[in-house]
Amino acid sequence: MLKVIVGVKRVIDYNVRVRVKSDGLGVDLDNVKMAMNPFDEVAVEEAIRLRERGLAEEVVVVSVGGSKSQDVLRMALALGVDRAILVECEGEVEPLQVAKILRGVCERESPRMVLLGKQAIDDDSNHTAQMLAGLWDCPQATFVSSMEVDGDGVRVGREVDGGIEKIWVGYPCVVSVDLRLNEPRYASLPNIMKAKKKPLEVISALDVGVSVENRLEVVRVEEPPERARGVRVGDVKELVSGLRASGILSED
Repeated sequence: MLKVIVGVKRVIDYNVRVRVKSDGLGVDLDNVKMAMNPFDEVAVEEAIRLRERGLAEEVVVVSVGGSKSQDVLRMALALGVDRAILVECEGEVEPLQVAKILRGVCERESPRMVLLGKQAIDDDSNHTAQMLAGLWDCPQATFVSSMEVDGDGVRVGREVDGGIEKIWVGYPCVVSVDLRLNEPRYASLPNIMKAKKKPLEVISALDVGVSVENRLEVVRVEEPPERARGVRVGDVKELVSGLRASGILSED
């Protein structure tokens, strides 16, 4: 039976338009709706399905962040995970530090599988799963869009440039999932109320042997340039003439 750890992150809700701070050093989070990272929602759903099929005995969700990250942990508990751990760290924590913290949690909890979203929608780093596998010295499967338990490991389909690559990885392993793996469920109101009584442990990074020292400096954050307005053409001839006039098409 598997013990599964799932990593989740609290990010700006994907429906919210992101605003840059006036000083250009970050993103404005004041009065902004926050939610669980969508890729992490897929990881949580897959872990719960493994337990419902009798393939996992316990699902533990872990988040690294400030005290407000308890919100996403409570939501995961409402969806059906068994326990939650918040590794409380104020301020931004870089992917390498998150990976080190998750390794510390893994050494304490001894899971057979760690499920993560392939990336977080706030920084799009796509680093944590790969770094965790390297630090924990275990096999990894990234960009997973299908997964099936097969013997003493999992057989996965991972999305690559040429299509779907099929690989098998043994336990313990790190798996980062894509959105196409499953459709996450919604938490019911009774389960949201029950989640308030489920165990949520709060620890520090030092409790798992990690000193959080970021190595990156944000120089400036800018809004992406506005797209130029499109031009409506009457027919193909006018379109071709416009493309030639702009230099996109040659006269040949």
